[in-house]
Amino acid sequence: MAGTKRKMLALAVAGAPENVNKLNSRSDLKPEETPIKLTKASQGEKGVGSDRSHYFMNDQQRLGEQFFHQPCISLAKALLGKVLTRRCADGTELRGKIVETEAYPGAEDKASHSAGGKRTERNTAMFMKAGTIYVYPIYGIYLCMNVSSEGEGAAVLLRALEPLQGLPVMRELRAARRKEGACRVKDKDLCNGPSKLCQALDVSRYFDRRDLASDPDMWLENDPNANSEEPYNIVSATRIGIESHGEWAKKPWRFYLCGHPCVSVVNKVAERQSLSGNEINNLSTSDVQSDRGNHKVKRT
Repeated sequence: MAGTKRKMLALAVAGAPENVNKLNSRSDLKPEETPIKLTKASQGEKGVGSDRSHYFMNDQQRLGEQFFHQPCISLAKALLGKVLTRRCADGTELRGKIVETEAYPGAEDKASHSAGGKRTERNTAMFMKAGTIYVYPIYGIYLCMNVSSEGEGAAVLLRALEPLQGLPVMRELRAARRKEGACRVKDKDLCNGPSKLCQALDVSRYFDRRDLASDPDMWLENDPNANSEEPYNIVSATRIGIESHGEWAKKPWRFYLCGHPCVSVVNKVAERQSLSGNEINNLSTSDVQSDRGNHKVKRT
């Protein structure tokens, strides 16, 4: 039923120009990974492109190459509070503020796809210049989006966003991949997981190896509402879904905005230790809280 539903949606979310799409000829892309289009109901009563915000139209808000040229852990923290923007083929723009990330610093990190410096067809983007988008599949049906940083094979996983603009479109994109008759997704749950945010922003594998600093269909912006005089309270916690990687599973390289409702997994101990200035230690199961849903995705 869900497959039929996807086919019935009259959509146009993502066009991928040949000059920026390096994966058009890849044979491993499945038909369901091709861009889907938006119904008129999602485009707003004023017609195509009505869901654009003039609040974000200042080109100076877009982050360029220099922003991405920093060590992996620094970038993971710096990404918090930034706005990820997705421009659809009809001009509609979807925006979400990054509220949770995970750092994978490269070869020395046994939990990383690039552990040991191993380069493959799948993880090539991790070895490309800082700011390169790395999209990979998990469980054969979901996708996760990363951004490369300084360091050989280093990248940051985007784990959760706060939806800011284009929520009707996001709801439709999420609903298209849910079971027929499923309850409507709450706004705070639209992007509160790495695969969820890819669904809500229609991030397909066509974005793999594209440059976030110059791509015409996806980029990062500064949040015009951010107050530089009131820095974010950032929590450092263990990463999700890598429990089998021994000591590397204990590294506090997941970062999120303390108290934000869109964070996928809340770690109470880490929050207390972050507030007190101490590093995270061993945790018990009761100290970790997660909303229902598929956020605890394994990094496979």
